[in-house]
Amino acid sequence: MNKLIRCGLLLAIILLSTCTTSKSTVSSTVDMSKYEYASVINNDTYHIPAELIEYEIQLFDAVEASRLQLVNDMRIYELTPQQQEKLLLVKYGVNHDNAEAIVTVNFIDYMTGRPVASCRGAFGLGIDHGRDLKGAIKRVAKQIYDTFPPKN
Repeated sequence: MNKLIRCGLLLAIILLSTCTTSKSTVSSTVDMSKYEYASVINNDTYHIPAELIEYEIQLFDAVEASRLQLVNDMRIYELTPQQQEKLLLVKYGVNHDNAEAIVTVNFIDYMTGRPVASCRGAFGLGIDHGRDLKGAIKRVAKQIYDTFPPKN
């Protein structure tokens, strides 16, 4: 009977974690290899509340761990037109409830305003909000890294 309870608990955990998916959607018509720079939009619409600032740091780290070089949004105009053609604007959103945390990071071509990639990290067991958010950020970081892997 004890084995049956453990198997049931393990199955429940597996089912809960499989409902929470992480994925990336990438434009099929855009050459993703051309992008070298990213600027995170930091305004009232795309801003994490002060109590979640540690997670914002992790989001910046996730973008920086890819091949994209971060550029402050106030310094975009210092880039040459050729560099601006290789620039992505980054918008992010964080949503967490009792069941899971979801972090979405969207990449938009600076010159055209066209969304070219969206990375989503989700994690949740509904036990600890902080742990769920950290797990979602780790998963979105992997999606960003896979979408923009460092050049060798």
